[in-house]
Amino acid sequence: MTNTSAFDEVSSSRFAQIQEGDLALKIHYNEVGTGDRVVVTLHGSGPGATSWANFSKNIEPLVKAGYRVILMDSPGWGKSDPIVCDGSRSHLNARALKGLLDALQIEKASLIGNSMGGHSATAFTLMYPERVEKLILMGGGTGGASPYTPMPTEGIKRLQQLYREPTIENLKAMMDIFVFDTSDLTEDLFQMRLNNMLARQDHLQNFVKSLQLNPKQFPDFGPELTKIQQPTLILWGRNDRFVPMDTGLKLLAHIPNSELHLFNQCGHWVQWEHASRFNHLVLEFLAN
Repeated sequence: MTNTSAFDEVSSSRFAQIQEGDLALKIHYNEVGTGDRVVVTLHGSGPGATSWANFSKNIEPLVKAGYRVILMDSPGWGKSDPIVCDGSRSHLNARALKGLLDALQIEKASLIGNSMGGHSATAFTLMYPERVEKLILMGGGTGGASPYTPMPTEGIKRLQQLYREPTIENLKAMMDIFVFDTSDLTEDLFQMRLNNMLARQDHLQNFVKSLQLNPKQFPDFGPELTKIQQPTLILWGRNDRFVPMDTGLKLLAHIPNSELHLFNQCGHWVQWEHASRFNHLVLEFLAN
């Protein structure tokens, strides 16, 4: 039985005070649906990103299929506490997720990680394997450099420029290569995203400070990927200009129980650009 009465961003908004070792933070999350089967979404690193915004086209199908969906805003994003990270952002986010699951008394969940969220989900799975049912990685999962694409990629350069100078022009420049088909990117969408970014100047400034302290926020998990035993679904855009497609091939090669689905005419946001197909693949994977 599902509960869709709270199926909107405002009424599903929650906060949890977490304590994971020396990490004490207030974490914002949205919670929709009920039941024993839990799915957690982890968003990307774009300025103004939140789990709700990243997965807005995917929440309802999960809830209607009977899943309890937890959409966490990582530290330094959305309404979660600000933070400067001088170490591994992937491990920081994983520890925050551990604290949130403990606070919610959730023993085990399936994870959907987009871009930075893929790195976070991989780190969490390696750190706390007993807490992960299934793993879904999309446009992220390891920080290893591509041997075929100059690093940092064109997309990452534009993302970092947007953090340094959060203007509508820089936002449009980033989004112009973020998705394959830009026809759905409206002026209203741009303005909403810009407003979200500027509402938390502390998050923007802290991300820039973090990069100055440690330019490699997302370590390479390549040598550890063989340790992941959970069933893993890897989804990637063939035309991704932020994280090259060959990163997905590396995940497929080293995660033993994994499968890869490539989407042509698709950039860095599979769950948004090909939402219907994405939802079908995810629900089928989780159910079997």
